[in-house]
Amino acid sequence: MSKIAYPPVRRVDHVDILHGVSVSDPYRHLEDPDAPETKAFVEAQNSLFQGFIKNSDVRPKLEAKLTEMYNYERYGVPFKKGDNYYYFHNSGLQPQSVLYTQKSADGEASVFFDERIAFSEKGKLFAYALSASGSDWVKIHVKVRTPLEWAKFTGISFTHDEKGFFYNRYPTPSVSLDKAGTETDSAENQMVYYHRDADHPTRMFSVSVTDCGRYLLLNQSESCDPKNLVFYADLEKQFGGNAVLGVPKFTPIVNEWEAEYSYITNEGTLFFFETTLNAPKKRVVKYDVAQPDLGFIEVLAETENPLDFINVVDNNKLILVYLKDVKHVMKVYDLFTGSYLNDIEMPPGSIIKGMSGNRKDAEMFYSFGSFVSPGITRRYEFASRKDSLFRETSVKGFDSSIFEVKQVFYTSEDGTKIPMYIVGWLTFIEKFDGVVAVANIRGGAEYGQAWYEAGRLFKKQNCFTDFQCAAKYLIGTQYTKPERLAINGGSNGGLLVGACLNQAPELFGLGIAEVGVMDLLRFHKFTIGSAWTSDYGNPDVKEDFEYAHKISPLHNVPSSGPFPAVLIITGDHDDRVVPLHSMKLAATLQHNLSDSPNPILMRINTKAGHGAGKSMQQIIEETADKYTYLSIVLNATYV
Repeated sequence: MSKIAYPPVRRVDHVDILHGVSVSDPYRHLEDPDAPETKAFVEAQNSLFQGFIKNSDVRPKLEAKLTEMYNYERYGVPFKKGDNYYYFHNSGLQPQSVLYTQKSADGEASVFFDERIAFSEKGKLFAYALSASGSDWVKIHVKVRTPLEWAKFTGISFTHDEKGFFYNRYPTPSVSLDKAGTETDSAENQMVYYHRDADHPTRMFSVSVTDCGRYLLLNQSESCDPKNLVFYADLEKQFGGNAVLGVPKFTPIVNEWEAEYSYITNEGTLFFFETTLNAPKKRVVKYDVAQPDLGFIEVLAETENPLDFINVVDNNKLILVYLKDVKHVMKVYDLFTGSYLNDIEMPPGSIIKGMSGNRKDAEMFYSFGSFVSPGITRRYEFASRKDSLFRETSVKGFDSSIFEVKQVFYTSEDGTKIPMYIVGWLTFIEKFDGVVAVANIRGGAEYGQAWYEAGRLFKKQNCFTDFQCAAKYLIGTQYTKPERLAINGGSNGGLLVGACLNQAPELFGLGIAEVGVMDLLRFHKFTIGSAWTSDYGNPDVKEDFEYAHKISPLHNVPSSGPFPAVLIITGDHDDRVVPLHSMKLAATLQHNLSDSPNPILMRINTKAGHGAGKSMQQIIEETADKYTYLSIVLNATYV
């Protein structure tokens, strides 16, 4: 492959002294998204990438195939509000899904709305949030009011008097509304109406109305560390009913940063929570706000399998979904006694994609799928325990029987067994004669809190080592060889790809890093990045800085030697992981490894953010570009 002439990018002599260490940052000017140089960089990088793939005859074939494959009906899990049922539906190639409504579970459906939406308890009112260009910022619309602006990371929770709702917003940032999502200001001082805590600007809040409508629950979190505080306000005592007629006064339930607590439901003053308190794989406890001295009382103990999510339906039916070796198992218990009632069976290897139902309903809907099943929705009726097929997604021409799914367990460097799925996966397998491997490395929730703790802070290297050992397993078992092995990850997975390319370039032929956190010394200074110090450490602390400096992708790019092909993808409106991470890394790689025979290119999505809200056409185009690049640099023949 001929050497590529990369676009020239100005380098500056910028050096930060951090804890006595000189840290060069020659592309600091790329942190300004509105600077003419940054805009020219984006244009030049996109032009270079598109020029690289434009002559490939694979690109039009891939886009046509992907368009065909994505053109199938998709249904969300039905849910009930008031007397009506609702569900989201996409006919196939619609840019976004549309909300439908029907009077009964088997009634005729009609279009209700085509935006993200939240309902009041009786279903009489609704609010919807709109995001532009994939930004995290949303405008909340209610009836004919002027939209509520600068909301972010928010839910919408109506009070049961149907007269108002709670939501989260931030102070107005330094950019105008038309540029929302391009700013890099640190996201601080999140507010929840009616509450604000000015002494802790990085804390995040959420308020929800309890199932009975009498109480407000206020949750506070400080970072991505799964620990939170919980407070409640009694609306009946303060305002005489299920209404908010002033600023609520909150009383603590949990006032120490000791564990994670998630509200399940309540029966009068008795509240039920899912928690990691003395249970790293989670358990169910109850707490009586009328008798706080009793503390938390166990309802269901922790098991050997981590508890993934919970629902309560039909008054007392507590549905617990556990993860057993990265597969879901669903069980039903009595909420009040904790006694086991029954299992709800699913095909082996299934993962639940969604579930709906509440205590007033005698039924629930749940959807599950797998690597080779696009999705099945079932209806479960508790009185009869009837579990019936409600809807099955069908993809024209797709035959799941010709694809193989295998789960293996390989050994990481320290002897830990890591689960990995190896899949014959749709277009990639069918058209490139390949397989896809998904490694469930440490740092996730597959085996509970301990598995998560083993992949963060001073154990972050375990993530990268586990991933590299997955590559060694695939090579050693002759699934592939290094020059034919591509790795792909997004967000935290983008960091994973960047770090592994630096640490073990000999294992890979291509690395595709999407919207990754690449500058581990400055991530905390932009938008919501300060919340990630629980995972990456705080670079302002000497010990954390020393560890992060050793693994940060931006600061460990080799200056010479063989290196795989690279594709870095970001969005110009990504205000979660701001694009400066990807742009600075791309410029550094292209400068340091300009003599490498393998291309190092960048694709910057315009009018797109961290990934949410992409239209179907954007998804198809990006996927086609990505696999076209793969076919060229890995010499993978399209069949």
